[in-house]
Amino acid sequence: MTLPGTLDAGLPTVSGRPWPGVRYFCTTRQGGASVGPWSALNLGRHTRDDPAHVDQNRALLLRHLPAAPLWLDQVHGSTVLDADLSQPSEPGRQALPVADAAVTTRPGTVLAIMTADCLPVVIASMDGRALGVAHAGWRGLAAGVLENTLAALRLRADVGTTWQAWVGPAISRVHFEVGPDVYEAFTATDPEASAHFAPGAAQKWMADLPALARRRLLQAGIQQVELSGVCTYAQADKYYSFRRNPTTGRQATLAWLAPV
Repeated sequence: MTLPGTLDAGLPTVSGRPWPGVRYFCTTRQGGASVGPWSALNLGRHTRDDPAHVDQNRALLLRHLPAAPLWLDQVHGSTVLDADLSQPSEPGRQALPVADAAVTTRPGTVLAIMTADCLPVVIASMDGRALGVAHAGWRGLAAGVLENTLAALRLRADVGTTWQAWVGPAISRVHFEVGPDVYEAFTATDPEASAHFAPGAAQKWMADLPALARRRLLQAGIQQVELSGVCTYAQADKYYSFRRNPTTGRQATLAWLAPV
């Protein structure tokens, strides 16, 4: 279930069901200062957009957060950062931590990832005391970024803690054509994952990335998984999509534990 929301006039967001003790949402491309293919709320500095416009967009976003986000240098890997040992990297523009996921148990610490077709995934304990976010393209998903994120969270939680996850806007199967290498990356160790691939043209496959993520989350022990059902490729007016246009911006998924 997708729940539209608005942080500010002209700044819509999308989220899932409310979670006690957790705040989370994904931005859209609407409501910012960027122009051209980056129009309008591009939050990615690495996209060749005007840096001044990205600064304005991030400043607009910051007004609605309890603290500066901890941005990551995402590399389509499976490394998980302990955000409680890191500092937000925005003020001095120092090098970003290289990771594709982050976890925290500290209220008010804002986790952030950027996407433009890849999966943004938020994982939290149902008691609202532990939180993680992950950027999962097919490489990171196959490499175990979601399992690694949950493992890092379990180290910080009580035995018997139950978990929930939200899989945000991403490219859908009808638009995500992949080669046999992607098919084999998922089915070599999990043959039943083939159910989430449909035959494409000329030895290609149409991959259902959100469904593959849900499968892996459930197998890892997540009790509740919610898919947004939003396709970034199909909604050009609302979401950036790298596959639709490689010159594009990035939306961000933000999450934090509410201060008690």
